[in-house]
Amino acid sequence: MDKFLIQGNGPLHGEVIASGAKNAALPILCAALLTDDTLAIRNLPQLWDVGTTRRLLTQMGVTVSSSGPGQVEINARSITTCIAPYELVKTMRASILVLGPLLAKRGEAQVSLPGGCAIGARPVDLHLRGLEAMGAEIDVEGGFIKARAKRLKGARIVFDVVTVTGTENLLMAAALADGQTVLENAACEPEVVDLANCLIAMGAKIEGAGTSTIHVQGVENLHGASHSVIPDRIETGTFLIAGAITRGRVRVTQTDPRMLEAVLDKLRQAGAKLSTGADWIELDMLGRRPRAVDIHTTPHPGFPTDMQAQFMALDCVAEGVGTIRETIFENRFMHAQELMRLGAEINIEGNTAVVTGVERLSGAPVMATDLRASAALVLAALSADGETLVDRVYHIDRGYEHIEEKLRKLGGKIQRVTA
Repeated sequence: MDKFLIQGNGPLHGEVIASGAKNAALPILCAALLTDDTLAIRNLPQLWDVGTTRRLLTQMGVTVSSSGPGQVEINARSITTCIAPYELVKTMRASILVLGPLLAKRGEAQVSLPGGCAIGARPVDLHLRGLEAMGAEIDVEGGFIKARAKRLKGARIVFDVVTVTGTENLLMAAALADGQTVLENAACEPEVVDLANCLIAMGAKIEGAGTSTIHVQGVENLHGASHSVIPDRIETGTFLIAGAITRGRVRVTQTDPRMLEAVLDKLRQAGAKLSTGADWIELDMLGRRPRAVDIHTTPHPGFPTDMQAQFMALDCVAEGVGTIRETIFENRFMHAQELMRLGAEINIEGNTAVVTGVERLSGAPVMATDLRASAALVLAALSADGETLVDRVYHIDRGYEHIEEKLRKLGGKIQRVTA
C-alpha cells in the first residue's frame, strides 16, 4: 500500500497547473450513456475515480478510447448491459450517476448501492424519489437499485435538501424525458453547470443551471459533442493553502477564480496577499504566519465542505483560534484526530471544531481516512518540523492528479513509497 513520506522544509514557491475537475468529469463521463453518438471529453484528469468510471462504462459494453493526454472518446451505441456491479460501485459513490442516464435512454438500470469515502450517510433516496416522480418503477433489493421505465415523464421535483449528485442524476434523466421537468432547491455548484453545458452541447434544452431552479424540456434524442471539463476548484484551493500554510508564494494557472470566491475570501482573512487573472490565482504570504479563520460549510455559493479539512490544517498553525462548523456531512472531522498526532490543538463538540493554532507542528505517522482528509494531512506535514509518513494515500489518488509531483515542483519534499 502506497504512502507519502514528507519532510517539512519551509515555504513553497512556484507555479502549478490545475487539473480538470473530478466532480465535473464523473457525471460528464456518465452523460455519454444518453446518446448513441460519440462524446469527446477534454481536460479529463488522471484520477482513480475517473479510471473506475471508465472501467464501469467499459464493462457495460461502452467503447472508451483515449485520443491523447486528458482526452477520451466515448460511444455507448454498443452497450450490452445496464448493470453496475458492486465490485466497481463500492469504491465510489459517484457510480450512482449511471442510474438516470441508463433509465432515460435504455429504460432500465440495475445499480449497486454506492460506496466511497466514509464521511457520512449520503443517502440516495432523493435520487430515487425524483425518478419515481418521473414515472420510474424502482425496487431496492439484494443491495441493488432496480429501475424500469418505458419513457420517463417530466415532473416538478423539489429536493428536501440540496444534493449535487441528485441534481446531476435527475438533470441527465430529464434531458430525455417526455415533457418539462422542473428541479427546485437544485444544487448550484459549478460542476452542475458544467454538466448542463455538456448536455446542451449534446442537444439538451436546459435553463437555470447554476441557480436553485432548473428547467429541462425533454428531447427525443441527444447527439454527440465535444466538451472540455472545467478546472478543479478544490485542487486549486488546496494548492493555494499549501502556499499559505508554509508561508510561501504559489501561483495556480489554468483555473477560474470566479469559482472560488468563498475560499479566496477566507484566505484574505488569513492574511494572504492574493492576485488574480482570467485563468490564474497567486497567493503570497510574504513569509508571515497565517491568521486563524472561522469556517461554516454550506452549499454553493457558500464555503465548500470539500475545503473544510484543508482549512482546519491551516488553522492548526495559524495565529489565534478558529471555529469550524461542518453542516454538510456528519462524519467529516475524522482528520482531526490525525492532525492532533502532529501536535494540533483541536476540540470537537458535535459538528463544531475549535482549533487553537500552534507555532509549529511535529512530524509523525498518520493515516488518511478520506479524500479531503488526506489532503489536509499532506498540507499539515509540509508545514511540520521533521518527517511525516501518511498512510492510505489511495484516498488522495481518487481526487488529486499526481499531487506529489506538483508539490515537488513547488519545492516540497514529498515522495511516494510502497510498504
